[in-house]
Amino acid sequence: MRADAQRNAEKLRAAAAELFQERGLDVPLKEIARRAGVSHGTLYNLFGTREALIDAVVTDLAADRLDGVAEQALAFEDAWEGFAYYIEKVCELQAVDPAVADVVSGRYPGAERLMAVCGRAKDAATRIIERARHAGALRPDFTDEDLLFTFGANAMLARAAADAAPHAWRRSVAFLLDGLRTEAVRGPLPVGPITPQQVYEVMRSLNGKP
Repeated sequence: MRADAQRNAEKLRAAAAELFQERGLDVPLKEIARRAGVSHGTLYNLFGTREALIDAVVTDLAADRLDGVAEQALAFEDAWEGFAYYIEKVCELQAVDPAVADVVSGRYPGAERLMAVCGRAKDAATRIIERARHAGALRPDFTDEDLLFTFGANAMLARAAADAAPHAWRRSVAFLLDGLRTEAVRGPLPVGPITPQQVYEVMRSLNGKP
């Protein structure tokens, strides 16, 4: 890569990192180019797609944060404490970093490196859930898909409340965790579990795809 192209790529990475963390991964690419002081065409010439730019800018940061939270959750001797820690910390990341909130949604299948991070996070979450269920602390009908819905709802509400009530998500998460304890079960749930296909379709809808 020529020196001028390298400088432009560095400017674009820096601008993208700022805007993604300020507003999430859907920020218009033209705004990223404008903040970097380069043309829209230069962005496409250097990165090609939004997903390629995301992989170049966000993936390593997301991996560090999500892997770290999962490792700490699994290190708890008490399985419920580990589960609660994981829920609280991922929800906190979503509330303070819109980019990470979008990563957790798994809405960018074209970002291959990012999808590997999402897959690793999903595997870790499964272990955390199963560990808490096996310990008898987590209600047995809570599934991996329920966790994805939980994170999806938290991301949208935390973003909408960022100015008016920036810490309101903590109250919602506290209510949620109380309701997920085994002793909170009062009978069967009104509908069956969400399927992986339903989660996929919801995520596509959130991404504006038919």
